Amino acid sequence: MSDAYREQTDGKPERMFVDAHIHLDRYPPDELTSMLERFEDIGGAAVVAVSMDRLSSVATRRLALQYPGAVVPAYGFHPEQPPPSAEEADALIEWIRQRAAAGERFAIGEVGLPYYTRHESVGAGRPFDEAPYLRLLERFIALAAELDKPLVLHAVYEDADKACDILDRYAVRRVHFHWFKGALATIERMIEAGYCISVTPDVRYEPEIRELAGRYPLGLMMSETDGPWPFEGPYAGRDTEPAMVLDVVREIARIKKLPFEQVTRQLYDNAAAFYGLS
Repeated sequence: MSDAYREQTDGKPERMFVDAHIHLDRYPPDELTSMLERFEDIGGAAVVAVSMDRLSSVATRRLALQYPGAVVPAYGFHPEQPPPSAEEADALIEWIRQRAAAGERFAIGEVGLPYYTRHESVGAGRPFDEAPYLRLLERFIALAAELDKPLVLHAVYEDADKACDILDRYAVRRVHFHWFKGALATIERMIEAGYCISVTPDVRYEPEIRELAGRYPLGLMMSETDGPWPFEGPYAGRDTEPAMVLDVVREIARIKKLPFEQVTRQLYDNAAAFYGLS
């Protein structure tokens, strides 16, 4: 990063990088502070910490209170697991409504559809009922519209079209498809709707993600790690952490043949507007 990107007061990088999707509550607690400090050292501004279920949401909220400003919490139910009971879903949604009534800042997520679980079941010859997941996703989309909160989606390939069909029925202003993959027609549909995507470190070695990064408008993109998910290629054997988004931003700049500082600023502005970063 050039000298122009460094604060004149203390010589540290200006805080311009955002990890827009990470499972912060799945890291060992004794590693969090040092990991977030390393992120700040390279110019990290904030991470968006998503949740797996109600207990995970409570833990994520605790981390947001522990690291104010550095952690933006998102509350939801990850779809790649058995669906919650009606009572569990009701309790989580009521808990989220209480957070909104208290004036807290948060997003809805991670929510979506179980693409990988469904394909694994079908491939093994086991029946799979997608209906509960579709109903739950619609409840979360309706909640995001009701509370006017950002929505973080796990919906890839044909599941993205199903999510878009539901989104069409609700006036959700901010929609973020994390680690998206899908058909060209779906990509064009999402761009037309103004939906954001985020790009992971596999943009350095995965052709499908590289093609997506080149095609999607820079003004609708963010960077993420989905940590602690492990990556391959140059990251094989390494622990995933927020500082890796620096590589993501560099690679997007290379693919789009744009100045690194321009891409850095645009991706930060996108995330700041989407998640209400100060």
